[in-house]
Amino acid sequence: MKENMNPDPGSTRGSAEASDTRFREVLRAARPSPSLPPRFRDNVWRRIEDAGAPAKSGSWLDALAALVLKPRFAYATVAMLVLAGALLGTHQGAQAARQTEQARYLAAVAPDSLR
Repeated sequence: MKENMNPDPGSTRGSAEASDTRFREVLRAARPSPSLPPRFRDNVWRRIEDAGAPAKSGSWLDALAALVLKPRFAYATVAMLVLAGALLGTHQGAQAARQTEQARYLAAVAPDSLR
């Protein structure tokens, strides 16, 4: 356990505060504050407002992509694309099966017509 080197800590508090005050003044004088450019505050607020405004996209495709990539629409977009893929796959599979059955029927009815 450390021993207190100063038996009466209240006696030097006034001089410590005075030296702290002088030290702060010296630090402020040593660190010059640069002057701000004209209309600095107005420009800062303008940039903040511009950053908060939605960006204008050039084409409808960019606007659609921005809408689809929002988190609340992302799941619905993925579900819609999976459903569309399943429907297109089923349709194409049905067409391929129909063509295969037509070829088998033709081969059964007229086997020499394909040669």
